Amino acid sequence: MSEQLSSAPNTFSGGFLSAGIWPLLRHGHRPLTGTRRKVASVDGHRVVWLERGRATPERPTIVMVHGFAAMKENWAYWLRMLPNDWHLIAIDLPGFGETTYRAGMDYSYEAQAGRLLTWLDQRNWEKVHLVGSSMGGAIVTIAGARAPDRIASVSVLNSAGVPAQRPSALDQMLDQGEYGLVPRRWKEVWRMFTMVGTGGPSLTGAAMALALGPDLLRRQQAHSHIFRDMLRDRDAVARYLPDYPVPLLVLWGDRDHLTEVSCVDTYRQLAPAPKIEVFRGVGHLPMLEIPRRSARALETFIREQPKG
Repeated sequence: MSEQLSSAPNTFSGGFLSAGIWPLLRHGHRPLTGTRRKVASVDGHRVVWLERGRATPERPTIVMVHGFAAMKENWAYWLRMLPNDWHLIAIDLPGFGETTYRAGMDYSYEAQAGRLLTWLDQRNWEKVHLVGSSMGGAIVTIAGARAPDRIASVSVLNSAGVPAQRPSALDQMLDQGEYGLVPRRWKEVWRMFTMVGTGGPSLTGAAMALALGPDLLRRQQAHSHIFRDMLRDRDAVARYLPDYPVPLLVLWGDRDHLTEVSCVDTYRQLAPAPKIEVFRGVGHLPMLEIPRRSARALETFIREQPKG
């Protein structure tokens, strides 16, 4: 690839102190998950993903899509816990992780779903199972509706893009004109990781804030742009749910402060027979908070789907 990393906001021109420890953690991640790092070009972006196993007619292919301000490494537990013979992919969406960001491009749910489908078109895989967390949930839901011939199923964890019956803490901040997921200073980094959990301080949240804080602060301009594009069509998923064309699994933590648990009522009202499981005492990221239980829920759902 001839495109330079300098086109993305994840360059480390300030040295180790400005980059933080995340680049080192990222490099140490792959041996633990048994994955290979791969790169392709999609719509002017250098797209990076991790892949474990190979696609065969007998094995399901699972594509995992992270949420806003997150990255492919969010799926580390699942990459280790899902069956060894499955073909697993965790991708960095355009604008996040190691995938490049381009100022002036559209990063709405619809645009990102289109890029995801273009990337899938470039692969030689048969029908794939899409999994998305938060923002990624909205993107994979749209992708599944737009290309049901290529998508075997869609699973979402605490998806964005769905109207709730009650406002979440994030909804209240947005209504006041505040971007709660785009921190500008360290105090807001701490607040963000408190919200992403169950609403209170935790060792996990503190560790994530320390590891990812420098990267988040450096990406403020890019994330503000992407967040604005997402908000242009804030409830985009809702219009795709009636007559949804592929099997749909909905997983949710009932203590989520970003996407309120009453969103599952919207799925029940609009989508045809979604499979829904709500996890008690869990926040916004079930694959990190209860990895074994949430991975088991996905595995059960995938095994219920017809092969081929």
